[in-house]
Amino acid sequence: MRLVAAGPISTGATQAGPVPEGPARVTAYSWIVFALTFGLLISDYMARQVLNAVFPLLKAEWALTDTQLGLLSGVVAVMVGVLTFPLSLAADRWGRVRSLALMAVLWSLATLFCAVAAGFEQMLVGRALVGVGEAAYGSVGIAVVISVFPQRLRATLAAAFMAGALFGQVLGLGLGGTIAASYGWRAAFLAIGVSGLVLAVLYPLLVSERRIRMMNEAHAQGNTAAKRAPLGALIGSRSVRLAYLGSGLQLFAGGSLPAWLPSYLNRDYGFAVDRAGQVAALLLLACGCGMIGCGMLSDRLAHDRPERKITLAIIYSLGTAASLALAMLLPPGAAQLALIGVAMFLVAGTTGPAGAMVANLTPLAIHGSAFATLTLANNLIGLAPGPIVTGRVADMIGLAGAFQLLPLPCLAAAIAFAAMRRTYLSDLAKAKPEGS
Repeated sequence: MRLVAAGPISTGATQAGPVPEGPARVTAYSWIVFALTFGLLISDYMARQVLNAVFPLLKAEWALTDTQLGLLSGVVAVMVGVLTFPLSLAADRWGRVRSLALMAVLWSLATLFCAVAAGFEQMLVGRALVGVGEAAYGSVGIAVVISVFPQRLRATLAAAFMAGALFGQVLGLGLGGTIAASYGWRAAFLAIGVSGLVLAVLYPLLVSERRIRMMNEAHAQGNTAAKRAPLGALIGSRSVRLAYLGSGLQLFAGGSLPAWLPSYLNRDYGFAVDRAGQVAALLLLACGCGMIGCGMLSDRLAHDRPERKITLAIIYSLGTAASLALAMLLPPGAAQLALIGVAMFLVAGTTGPAGAMVANLTPLAIHGSAFATLTLANNLIGLAPGPIVTGRVADMIGLAGAFQLLPLPCLAAAIAFAAMRRTYLSDLAKAKPEGS
Protein backbone atom coordinates (compact mmCIF):
# COMPACT_ATOMS: atom_id res chain seq x y z
CA MET A 1 0.00 0.00 0.00
CA ARG A 2 1.31 3.39 -0.98
CA LEU A 3 1.08 6.28 1.40
CA VAL A 4 0.47 9.25 -0.83
CA ALA A 5 -1.16 9.71 -4.21
CA ALA A 6 -0.08 6.41 -5.72
CA GLY A 7 -2.04 4.16 -3.37
CA PRO A 8 -3.78 1.34 -5.23
CA ILE A 9 -6.90 1.44 -3.09
CA SER A 10 -9.28 3.84 -1.44
CA THR A 11 -9.09 3.48 2.31
CA GLY A 12 -11.30 6.09 3.89
CA ALA A 13 -13.61 9.05 3.76
CA THR A 14 -12.60 12.57 2.93
CA GLN A 15 -14.27 15.90 2.66
CA ALA A 16 -15.76 14.77 -0.63
CA GLY A 17 -18.36 12.53 0.98
CA PRO A 18 -19.86 11.08 4.16
CA VAL A 19 -18.49 7.56 3.84
CA PRO A 20 -17.13 6.41 7.24
CA GLU A 21 -13.55 5.20 7.29
CA GLY A 22 -12.73 1.52 7.72
CA PRO A 23 -14.92 -1.59 7.39
CA ALA A 24 -18.57 -1.29 8.34
CA ARG A 25 -18.55 -4.23 10.77
CA VAL A 26 -16.30 -6.39 12.90
CA THR A 27 -15.43 -9.83 11.51
CA ALA A 28 -13.71 -12.89 12.95
CA TYR A 29 -10.69 -12.09 10.82
CA SER A 30 -10.55 -8.63 12.42
CA TRP A 31 -10.00 -10.28 15.78
CA ILE A 32 -7.42 -12.67 14.36
CA VAL A 33 -5.41 -9.73 13.04
CA PHE A 34 -5.79 -7.92 16.35
CA ALA A 35 -4.73 -10.94 18.42
CA LEU A 36 -1.60 -11.68 16.39
CA THR A 37 -0.53 -8.04 16.11
CA PHE A 38 -1.22 -7.63 19.84
CA GLY A 39 0.91 -10.71 20.57
CA LEU A 40 3.85 -9.28 18.67
CA LEU A 41 3.49 -5.98 20.54
CA ILE A 42 3.70 -7.92 23.80
CA SER A 43 6.91 -9.53 22.52
CA ASP A 44 8.18 -6.09 21.52
CA TYR A 45 7.82 -4.70 25.04
CA MET A 46 9.02 -7.85 26.75
CA ALA A 47 12.27 -7.35 24.83
CA ARG A 48 12.32 -3.69 25.87
CA GLN A 49 11.42 -4.18 29.53
CA VAL A 50 13.44 -7.25 30.53
CA LEU A 51 16.49 -5.01 31.01
CA ASN A 52 14.79 -3.04 33.77
CA ALA A 53 14.08 -6.22 35.72
CA VAL A 54 17.82 -7.00 35.89
CA PHE A 55 19.06 -3.47 36.65
CA PRO A 56 20.29 -4.45 40.14
CA LEU A 57 22.26 -7.42 38.74
CA LEU A 58 23.89 -5.38 35.97
CA LYS A 59 24.65 -2.53 38.36
CA ALA A 60 26.48 -4.93 40.69
CA GLU A 61 28.25 -7.00 38.02
CA TRP A 62 29.45 -4.15 35.83
CA ALA A 63 29.59 -1.36 38.48
CA LEU A 64 27.22 0.87 36.48
CA THR A 65 25.86 4.26 37.54
CA ASP A 66 22.15 5.08 37.41
CA THR A 67 22.90 7.38 34.48
CA GLN A 68 24.34 4.42 32.53
CA LEU A 69 21.38 2.23 33.46
CA GLY A 70 19.00 4.96 32.35
CA LEU A 71 20.86 5.22 29.05
CA LEU A 72 20.55 1.48 28.45
CA SER A 73 16.80 1.80 28.98
CA GLY A 74 16.27 5.09 27.18
CA VAL A 75 18.36 4.33 24.07
CA VAL A 76 15.57 2.06 22.82
CA ALA A 77 13.08 4.93 22.90
CA VAL A 78 15.65 7.26 21.31
CA MET A 79 16.04 4.90 18.32
CA VAL A 80 12.28 4.48 18.12
CA GLY A 81 11.82 8.24 18.12
CA VAL A 82 14.45 8.86 15.45
CA LEU A 83 13.44 6.03 13.10
CA THR A 84 9.72 5.58 13.56
CA PHE A 85 8.69 8.05 10.87
CA PRO A 86 10.98 6.95 8.01
CA LEU A 87 10.43 3.27 8.77
CA SER A 88 6.66 3.77 8.93
CA LEU A 89 6.77 5.44 5.52
CA ALA A 90 8.78 2.51 4.21
CA ALA A 91 6.31 0.02 5.70
CA ASP A 92 3.34 1.77 4.06
CA ARG A 93 5.08 1.38 0.71
CA TRP A 94 6.75 -2.01 1.11
CA GLY A 95 3.87 -3.76 2.88
CA ARG A 96 2.83 -3.43 6.51
CA VAL A 97 2.49 -7.14 7.30
CA ARG A 98 5.88 -8.01 5.80
CA SER A 99 7.46 -5.07 7.60
CA LEU A 100 6.01 -6.03 10.99
CA ALA A 101 7.44 -9.55 10.69
CA LEU A 102 10.87 -8.22 9.72
CA MET A 103 10.87 -5.80 12.66
CA ALA A 104 10.08 -8.64 15.06
CA VAL A 105 12.96 -10.74 13.72
CA LEU A 106 15.37 -7.83 14.21
CA TRP A 107 14.41 -6.97 17.81
CA SER A 108 14.44 -10.66 18.77
CA LEU A 109 17.95 -11.18 17.35
CA ALA A 110 19.10 -7.99 19.09
CA THR A 111 17.71 -9.32 22.39
CA LEU A 112 19.71 -12.52 21.88
CA PHE A 113 22.79 -10.35 21.29
CA CYS A 114 22.13 -8.66 24.65
CA ALA A 115 22.20 -12.10 26.26
CA VAL A 116 25.86 -12.53 25.30
CA ALA A 117 26.99 -8.91 25.85
CA ALA A 118 30.36 -8.72 27.60
CA GLY A 119 29.99 -5.22 29.03
CA PHE A 120 28.19 -1.88 29.00
CA GLU A 121 29.26 -0.89 25.48
CA GLN A 122 28.08 -4.13 23.88
CA MET A 123 24.83 -4.03 25.82
CA LEU A 124 24.28 -0.45 24.62
CA VAL A 125 24.76 -1.58 20.99
CA GLY A 126 22.33 -4.45 21.52
CA ARG A 127 19.74 -2.19 23.09
CA ALA A 128 20.09 0.31 20.26
CA LEU A 129 19.41 -2.51 17.77
CA VAL A 130 16.35 -3.51 19.79
CA GLY A 131 15.16 0.07 19.28
CA VAL A 132 15.80 -0.11 15.53
CA GLY A 133 13.68 -3.25 15.31
CA GLU A 134 10.89 -1.77 17.41
CA ALA A 135 11.01 1.68 15.81
CA ALA A 136 7.89 1.51 13.65
CA TYR A 137 6.07 -1.44 15.17
CA GLY A 138 3.63 0.54 17.30
CA SER A 139 2.62 2.96 14.54
CA VAL A 140 2.41 0.36 11.76
CA GLY A 141 0.77 -2.22 14.01
CA ILE A 142 -2.03 0.11 15.14
CA ALA A 143 -2.56 1.20 11.52
CA VAL A 144 -3.06 -2.47 10.57
CA VAL A 145 -5.47 -3.02 13.47
CA ILE A 146 -7.51 0.12 12.77
CA SER A 147 -7.78 -0.83 9.08
CA VAL A 148 -9.82 -3.96 9.90
CA PHE A 149 -12.24 -2.41 12.41
CA PRO A 150 -15.03 0.21 12.16
CA GLN A 151 -14.20 3.82 12.95
CA ARG A 152 -16.49 3.92 16.03
CA LEU A 153 -14.10 1.66 17.97
CA ARG A 154 -10.95 3.75 17.52
CA ALA A 155 -10.25 4.95 21.06
CA THR A 156 -10.95 1.50 22.49
CA LEU A 157 -8.75 -0.20 19.90
CA ALA A 158 -5.93 2.32 20.23
CA ALA A 159 -5.95 1.91 24.00
CA ALA A 160 -6.39 -1.88 23.95
CA PHE A 161 -3.66 -2.35 21.35
CA MET A 162 -1.19 -0.09 23.08
CA ALA A 163 -2.04 -1.81 26.37
CA GLY A 164 -0.13 -4.71 24.83
CA ALA A 165 2.93 -2.57 25.51
CA LEU A 166 2.07 -2.56 29.20
CA PHE A 167 1.27 -6.26 29.31
CA GLY A 168 4.56 -6.90 27.54
CA GLN A 169 6.30 -4.86 30.19
CA VAL A 170 4.47 -6.84 32.89
CA LEU A 171 5.74 -10.11 31.41
CA GLY A 172 9.17 -8.65 30.75
CA LEU A 173 9.50 -7.57 34.38
CA GLY A 174 7.80 -10.55 35.98
CA LEU A 175 9.32 -13.32 33.87
CA GLY A 176 12.61 -11.50 33.42
CA GLY A 177 13.09 -11.03 37.15
CA THR A 178 12.04 -14.59 37.95
CA ILE A 179 14.28 -16.17 35.31
CA ALA A 180 17.20 -13.91 36.24
CA ALA A 181 16.90 -14.78 39.93
CA SER A 182 17.07 -18.50 39.16
CA TYR A 183 19.30 -18.76 36.08
CA GLY A 184 21.01 -15.38 35.69
CA TRP A 185 20.20 -12.28 33.69
CA ARG A 186 21.54 -13.72 30.41
CA ALA A 187 18.93 -16.49 30.50
CA ALA A 188 16.18 -13.87 30.78
CA PHE A 189 17.29 -12.17 27.55
CA LEU A 190 17.67 -15.55 25.85
CA ALA A 191 14.15 -16.75 26.69
CA ILE A 192 12.48 -13.54 25.51
CA GLY A 193 14.54 -13.36 22.30
CA VAL A 194 13.62 -16.91 21.28
CA SER A 195 9.89 -16.40 21.96
CA GLY A 196 9.92 -13.29 19.79
CA LEU A 197 11.47 -15.16 16.87
CA VAL A 198 8.73 -17.81 16.99
CA LEU A 199 5.98 -15.17 16.77
CA ALA A 200 7.80 -13.34 13.99
CA VAL A 201 7.77 -16.48 11.83
CA LEU A 202 4.08 -17.20 12.48
CA TYR A 203 2.77 -13.68 11.82
CA PRO A 204 3.06 -13.44 8.00
CA LEU A 205 1.76 -17.00 7.68
CA LEU A 206 -1.54 -16.10 9.38
CA VAL A 207 -2.06 -12.42 8.51
CA SER A 208 -2.57 -11.56 4.83
CA GLU A 209 -1.80 -8.14 3.38
CA ARG A 210 -4.07 -8.91 0.43
CA ARG A 211 -7.06 -9.82 2.60
CA ILE A 212 -6.73 -6.67 4.68
CA ARG A 213 -6.58 -4.60 1.51
CA MET A 214 -9.69 -6.33 0.13
CA MET A 215 -11.65 -5.55 3.32
CA ASN A 216 -11.00 -1.86 2.83
CA GLU A 217 -11.59 -1.94 -0.92
CA ALA A 218 -14.99 -3.52 -0.44
CA HIS A 219 -16.04 -0.79 1.95
CA ALA A 220 -14.48 2.24 0.26
CA GLN A 221 -15.22 1.33 -3.37
CA GLY A 222 -15.86 4.43 -5.40
CA ASN A 223 -14.50 6.86 -2.83
CA THR A 224 -11.67 8.05 -5.08
CA ALA A 225 -10.96 11.25 -3.18
CA ALA A 226 -9.27 9.26 -0.41
CA LYS A 227 -6.54 8.05 -2.73
CA ARG A 228 -4.69 11.30 -2.38
CA ALA A 229 -3.80 12.38 1.14
CA PRO A 230 -1.08 15.01 1.63
CA LEU A 231 1.51 14.39 4.31
CA GLY A 232 0.98 17.97 5.43
CA ALA A 233 -2.23 16.75 7.07
CA LEU A 234 -0.06 15.06 9.71
CA ILE A 235 0.63 18.40 11.40
CA GLY A 236 -1.81 20.61 9.50
CA SER A 237 -4.02 21.58 12.43
CA ARG A 238 -3.29 23.20 15.77
CA SER A 239 -5.29 20.51 17.54
CA VAL A 240 -3.33 17.56 16.17
CA ARG A 241 -0.04 19.24 17.07
CA LEU A 242 -1.23 19.75 20.64
CA ALA A 243 -2.41 16.13 20.77
CA TYR A 244 1.12 14.99 19.90
CA LEU A 245 2.60 17.31 22.53
CA GLY A 246 0.20 16.40 25.33
CA SER A 247 0.59 12.68 24.71
CA GLY A 248 4.38 12.92 24.73
CA LEU A 249 4.51 14.98 27.93
CA GLN A 250 2.25 12.56 29.80
CA LEU A 251 4.41 9.60 28.75
CA PHE A 252 7.51 11.17 30.35
CA ALA A 253 6.21 9.68 33.59
CA GLY A 254 4.79 6.74 31.65
CA GLY A 255 8.28 5.84 30.48
CA SER A 256 10.17 6.61 33.67
CA LEU A 257 8.02 4.69 36.15
CA PRO A 258 8.18 1.27 34.41
CA ALA A 259 11.93 1.64 33.95
CA TRP A 260 12.76 2.55 37.54
CA LEU A 261 10.07 0.92 39.71
CA PRO A 262 11.99 -2.39 40.05
CA SER A 263 15.08 -0.51 41.22
CA TYR A 264 13.02 1.67 43.56
CA LEU A 265 11.42 -1.42 45.13
CA ASN A 266 14.85 -3.06 45.42
CA ARG A 267 16.50 -0.05 47.08
CA ASP A 268 13.78 1.61 49.17
CA TYR A 269 11.72 -1.48 50.04
CA GLY A 270 14.59 -3.98 50.24
CA PHE A 271 12.91 -6.41 47.84
CA ALA A 272 15.01 -9.08 46.13
CA VAL A 273 15.33 -8.87 42.33
CA ASP A 274 12.59 -11.42 41.62
CA ARG A 275 10.12 -9.95 44.12
CA ALA A 276 10.82 -6.40 42.95
CA GLY A 277 10.14 -7.48 39.38
CA GLN A 278 6.92 -9.23 40.36
CA VAL A 279 5.55 -6.27 42.34
CA ALA A 280 6.53 -3.87 39.56
CA ALA A 281 4.79 -6.20 37.11
CA LEU A 282 1.57 -5.96 39.13
CA LEU A 283 1.79 -2.17 39.03
CA LEU A 284 2.32 -2.33 35.27
CA LEU A 285 -0.69 -4.60 35.00
CA ALA A 286 -2.71 -1.84 36.65
CA CYS A 287 -1.31 0.51 34.03
CA GLY A 288 -2.43 -1.77 31.20
CA CYS A 289 -5.90 -2.15 32.70
CA GLY A 290 -6.11 1.61 33.09
CA MET A 291 -5.10 2.16 29.49
CA ILE A 292 -7.91 -0.09 28.24
CA GLY A 293 -10.49 1.16 30.75
CA CYS A 294 -9.74 4.82 30.08
CA GLY A 295 -9.94 4.21 26.33
CA MET A 296 -13.29 2.46 26.62
CA LEU A 297 -14.62 5.27 28.80
CA SER A 298 -13.48 7.76 26.17
CA ASP A 299 -15.37 5.96 23.41
CA ARG A 300 -18.50 5.70 25.54
CA LEU A 301 -18.62 9.28 26.84
CA ALA A 302 -17.39 10.96 23.65
CA HIS A 303 -19.60 9.09 21.17
CA ASP A 304 -21.77 12.15 20.48
CA ARG A 305 -19.51 14.74 22.13
CA PRO A 306 -16.00 14.37 20.63
CA GLU A 307 -14.64 17.24 22.74
CA ARG A 308 -15.06 15.06 25.84
CA LYS A 309 -11.93 13.18 24.79
CA ILE A 310 -10.03 16.33 25.70
CA THR A 311 -11.71 16.59 29.10
CA LEU A 312 -10.90 12.97 29.90
CA ALA A 313 -7.26 13.38 28.83
CA ILE A 314 -6.95 16.36 31.17
CA ILE A 315 -8.49 14.37 34.05
CA TYR A 316 -6.11 11.45 33.48
CA SER A 317 -3.08 13.76 33.45
CA LEU A 318 -4.08 15.68 36.57
CA GLY A 319 -5.02 12.46 38.35
CA THR A 320 -1.60 11.01 37.65
CA ALA A 321 0.16 14.11 38.95
CA ALA A 322 -1.91 14.26 42.14
CA SER A 323 -1.66 10.58 43.08
CA LEU A 324 2.08 10.41 42.36
CA ALA A 325 2.78 13.61 44.30
CA LEU A 326 0.85 12.28 47.30
CA ALA A 327 2.59 8.91 47.07
CA MET A 328 6.03 10.45 47.28
CA LEU A 329 5.07 12.42 50.39
CA LEU A 330 4.59 9.11 52.20
CA PRO A 331 7.25 6.71 53.48
CA PRO A 332 7.65 3.31 51.75
CA GLY A 333 4.72 1.08 52.65
CA ALA A 334 1.29 -0.15 51.63
CA ALA A 335 -0.26 3.33 51.38
CA GLN A 336 2.50 4.58 49.11
CA LEU A 337 2.25 1.50 46.87
CA ALA A 338 -1.53 1.98 46.63
CA LEU A 339 -1.12 5.57 45.45
CA ILE A 340 1.60 4.56 43.01
CA GLY A 341 -0.88 1.98 41.73
CA VAL A 342 -3.46 4.73 41.15
CA ALA A 343 -0.85 6.78 39.30
CA MET A 344 0.07 3.76 37.17
CA PHE A 345 -3.61 3.15 36.37
CA LEU A 346 -3.96 6.71 35.03
CA VAL A 347 -0.52 7.47 33.57
CA ALA A 348 -1.21 5.83 30.20
CA GLY A 349 -4.92 6.67 30.20
CA THR A 350 -4.35 9.45 27.68
CA THR A 351 -3.18 6.92 25.07
CA GLY A 352 -6.69 6.04 23.88
CA PRO A 353 -8.09 9.60 23.67
CA ALA A 354 -4.88 10.96 22.11
CA GLY A 355 -4.71 8.15 19.56
CA ALA A 356 -8.36 8.59 18.64
CA MET A 357 -7.97 12.36 18.30
CA VAL A 358 -4.97 11.93 16.01
CA ALA A 359 -6.87 9.36 13.92
CA ASN A 360 -9.93 11.60 13.68
CA LEU A 361 -7.86 14.64 12.70
CA THR A 362 -5.93 12.87 9.90
CA PRO A 363 -7.03 10.91 6.78
CA LEU A 364 -7.06 7.11 6.95
CA ALA A 365 -4.72 6.92 3.96
CA ILE A 366 -1.89 8.34 6.08
CA HIS A 367 -2.74 6.76 9.42
CA GLY A 368 0.48 4.77 9.36
CA SER A 369 2.41 8.02 9.22
CA ALA A 370 0.04 9.75 11.65
CA PHE A 371 0.66 7.12 14.29
CA ALA A 372 4.36 7.24 13.44
CA THR A 373 4.28 10.97 14.21
CA LEU A 374 2.45 10.25 17.47
CA THR A 375 5.03 7.58 18.29
CA LEU A 376 7.80 10.06 17.47
CA ALA A 377 6.32 12.59 19.90
CA ASN A 378 5.71 9.96 22.57
CA ASN A 379 9.29 8.73 22.40
CA LEU A 380 11.29 11.94 21.91
CA ILE A 381 9.25 13.97 24.40
CA GLY A 382 8.42 11.27 26.95
CA LEU A 383 9.56 7.67 26.71
CA ALA A 384 13.19 8.37 25.79
CA PRO A 385 14.09 11.26 28.12
CA GLY A 386 11.97 9.93 31.00
CA PRO A 387 14.25 7.04 32.07
CA ILE A 388 17.44 8.91 31.15
CA VAL A 389 16.62 12.14 33.00
CA THR A 390 15.26 10.22 35.99
CA GLY A 391 18.49 8.20 36.18
CA ARG A 392 20.59 11.34 35.98
CA VAL A 393 18.56 13.06 38.71
CA ALA A 394 18.69 9.88 40.82
CA ASP A 395 22.50 10.01 40.76
CA MET A 396 22.25 13.49 42.29
CA ILE A 397 19.36 13.32 44.78
CA GLY A 398 18.31 9.67 44.90
CA LEU A 399 15.58 7.74 43.12
CA ALA A 400 12.83 8.81 45.53
CA GLY A 401 13.78 12.45 44.92
CA ALA A 402 13.68 11.91 41.15
CA PHE A 403 10.18 10.41 41.43
CA GLN A 404 9.01 13.54 43.27
CA LEU A 405 9.58 15.55 40.08
CA LEU A 406 7.53 13.29 37.79
CA PRO A 407 4.17 15.07 38.40
CA LEU A 408 5.53 18.16 36.60
CA PRO A 409 5.39 16.79 33.02
CA CYS A 410 1.91 15.43 33.77
CA LEU A 411 0.77 18.94 34.69
CA ALA A 412 2.31 20.23 31.46
CA ALA A 413 0.39 17.54 29.54
CA ALA A 414 -2.88 18.70 31.09
CA ILE A 415 -2.11 22.26 29.95
CA ALA A 416 -1.39 21.09 26.40
CA PHE A 417 -4.66 19.13 26.22
CA ALA A 418 -6.59 22.08 27.67
CA ALA A 419 -5.20 24.30 24.93
CA MET A 420 -6.90 22.05 22.36
CA ARG A 421 -10.37 23.11 23.49
CA ARG A 422 -10.38 26.32 21.45
CA THR A 423 -9.82 24.68 18.06
CA TYR A 424 -10.58 20.95 18.32
CA LEU A 425 -14.16 20.99 17.03
CA SER A 426 -13.37 23.34 14.15
CA ASP A 427 -10.27 21.34 13.18
CA LEU A 428 -12.32 18.15 13.38
CA ALA A 429 -15.00 19.61 11.14
CA LYS A 430 -12.38 20.49 8.53
CA ALA A 431 -10.80 17.04 8.64
CA LYS A 432 -13.97 14.95 8.91
CA PRO A 433 -17.15 16.83 8.01
CA GLU A 434 -19.16 13.68 8.61
CA GLY A 435 -18.17 13.78 12.33
CA SER A 436 -15.88 11.55 14.32
